[in-house]
Amino acid sequence: VESVATSDASVLIVGESGTGKELVANAIHEKSARRDGPWVKVNCAALPKDLIESELFGHVKGAFTGATTDKSGLLEEANRGSLLLDEITEMPIDLQAKLLRVLEDRTFRRIGGAKSISSDFRLISSTNRNSIQAAKEGHLRQDLYFRINTVTITIPPLRERAEDIPVLVRDFLERYRSKHGRPVEGIAPDAYRQLLSNSWPGNVRELQHAIEHAVLVARGREITVSDLPETTQ
Repeated sequence: VESVATSDASVLIVGESGTGKELVANAIHEKSARRDGPWVKVNCAALPKDLIESELFGHVKGAFTGATTDKSGLLEEANRGSLLLDEITEMPIDLQAKLLRVLEDRTFRRIGGAKSISSDFRLISSTNRNSIQAAKEGHLRQDLYFRINTVTITIPPLRERAEDIPVLVRDFLERYRSKHGRPVEGIAPDAYRQLLSNSWPGNVRELQHAIEHAVLVARGREITVSDLPETTQ
């Protein structure tokens, strides 16, 4: 991540849901020369298709029904910083074509506008799909795929990197003990073995939620098996 962060290359992060793609994206931005600039995140899967273009490009007053004022888009707000397009394969194909043009010359127009706007941002994209397969199946334009994957970082699922679990557990335990003001200081051996042996189908996100749950319900200074969510017992 550090070697990628110091460049200004476009990065594509690939991994199952919950593997920590956004954490990697955060680290890239925070270790980059743009760390003091804006850090703009867009979840392409969460925005309705009829709103995502306006969110990205902005619009001028009167561009469409409900556009009562001029509004800057997220592409504009990311100027001199980094832009994360989370789940980019969920972006409508016609909008992918417009994004490609922006990446080629770093200029665009707000919806309904005539003025060209420049924006200097570093693009970081992520997807939970196999990116090559997504391009073949038409979920991702091939020309856009080649533009956004100067560097590809693939994050294995947590079940394939069990050696990361102790580090993550310590981090989450400290984070949620502090956040919730709980006196939990450690994890009982049998509970710890349970955490290590679980397959974690929800990946890092599931582990994170399990630790927060256990911190909240623990009655003593140690997390026990009974404090863990039923799905992990």
